[in-house]
Parts: sequence; structure tokens; C-alpha cells
Amino acid sequence: MNVHKIALLIPTLNAGELWYQVLDSINLQTTKIDRKIILDSGSIDNTKSEAKSSGFEIININKTDFDHGYARQLLANAAQDCDILIYLTQDCILKGKNSFDRLVAAFDDSTVGLAYGRQLPHKGAKTLESHARLFNYNTVSRVKQLSDKDELGIKTASCSNSYAAYRRVALEEVGGFPSHTIFAEDVIVGGQILIKGWKIAYVADAEVYHSHDYTTKEEFKRYFDIGVFHSTNEWLLKEFGSAGGEGFKYLKSELKYVFKHNPFIFPKMIMSIGAKFLGYKLGMMHDKLSLKHKKNFSMHSRYWDKLENK
Repeated sequence: MNVHKIALLIPTLNAGELWYQVLDSINLQTTKIDRKIILDSGSIDNTKSEAKSSGFEIININKTDFDHGYARQLLANAAQDCDILIYLTQDCILKGKNSFDRLVAAFDDSTVGLAYGRQLPHKGAKTLESHARLFNYNTVSRVKQLSDKDELGIKTASCSNSYAAYRRVALEEVGGFPSHTIFAEDVIVGGQILIKGWKIAYVADAEVYHSHDYTTKEEFKRYFDIGVFHSTNEWLLKEFGSAGGEGFKYLKSELKYVFKHNPFIFPKMIMSIGAKFLGYKLGMMHDKLSLKHKKNFSMHSRYWDKLENK
């Protein structure tokens, strides 16, 4: 078993009531964490004071400077003395006391550059958000490598910074997290890590509770941003293949799940599917839209302000 120096890194902004449960779940972990750091972009609630009480160091940035890749790279830079970097989002509640142990154990394989855990729906989650987590995060652990792209397509590079850990040398080999991407900086890094010959471990027994109850409008915005991401990172689709087949599998699975668990939300599901499809298509052709439309359609409107000011 390898001995690692481990950092826990969390970007925060007004984490709210759930933050207390997140911190409690962190404090229960049996893994020794050498550095705990939050990067806060302007919280006005108890986020920072509660983090400080739990032993976190605090880095402050302006809200206008935040983007997902930039924030995560600042956190990596702040933990230069650590060789394993665990990233968690402020709304992830760790399940059990051994979640970190299981995630970090993936790095006993010296070829693993990135590991991510299983996300379960929050307790009381609604039908559609429950299905999303159960479809994307199954019960079978797997170590993925570049040659798996013929089987898995774009999912080969899939991971999630909501709960993921990086081997520092692998992260540095691909140049760290990219600044100024609309989101999914983890997939960019994951793809590059695979190309460099590292592997990605999905660790199904390293579990967290993390899910979102999106409205139809929010689904549209989220999928608009996915479309923007894919159109501005065409190398991912060229290297790993299109996401189209995966979408059809998801649709079939969702239909089956809804009819089994809650057929009354079938109309909402149909509206959600339409919103995702339209959002994605518009995102893929975003360069034909006005700045006003792009900002209105996007979940990350500040991305467009930064793009305009570059």
C-alpha cells in the first residue's frame, strides 16, 4: 500500500444548510487528509466560518473571476506539497466513513492518473434525478484506458469533479485544468490523461450523495452548455466519438424507469427530453447566435462576459 500526502479541495459559494452535512461527512472519514482547502468566491453565509471550524484553509477570489477550471487549478497550486488531490463540490455528502479510503486506494495502481466515485441521488430525490444518477453511476467499478474508446466512446473520458481525485504528476503532465471552459473541465483533463497513457478508475464503492432536481428550463440551459462544450472541444468527439448513441440508451432507460416508478411524470419527462434536445442543438450552433441569446440560454452566463472581454 502506498503512502500518499492528500489534499481535499472544494470550491465554495454560499453552500447553505447542506454544508453542515457535507462537513460532518468529511469529518467522519478515516483517511488522513493532510491539507483541507476551500476556494471561496464571495460567500455571505456561514460557509467560510464553518469550513474554518472544520480545519480548512481559505482562499478568497472575486465572484467575477470564477470559472470551474481556473478555480480548481488555483486549489491545485495551493496544495503543491500533496501528491493526491481530492476534489469535492459543496453539495456532496460522503456515504460512510471509508469513502475517501476506497477512492484513494485506486492509486495503488501506478498507472491510474484519475479516480472518481459513485454518485447516488440525495435522499428524497425525485424520479428523474434518481434515474440520472443510477444510469450514469452503476455498481460496477472499472479502470478505463484509451483503448476502451471503441467500446465506451465519449464515456471513456467521463468522470466528475463533484467527487474525483487526481494524481498530481498526471494532472501536471497534461498542463493542469484549463481556464475559461464553460464547464466539464474534468472531461478535458480526463481525455488528455488517457491520451498521455494514464488510466481513469471508476470506484463504485466510494460513494457520495449528490443530485440535482432541474426544472425543464434548467435542463435546456444545461444541455445548451453541453452543446457549447462539445462544439468548442471538437478534439474530444474526434478522439472518442459522438455522444449520440449514449443519448438514445439514456432515453430508453429513462422511459423504462419512469413507467416502473412514477408514470404520472411522463409528461414532464417528455418536456425534459425536448428541452435537452433543443438546448444541445442550439449549443452546438452557438456561434450563429447573438451574445444576448447565448447569455439567456446558458447556465453559465459569466462565461460569455469573459469571452467578450478576452
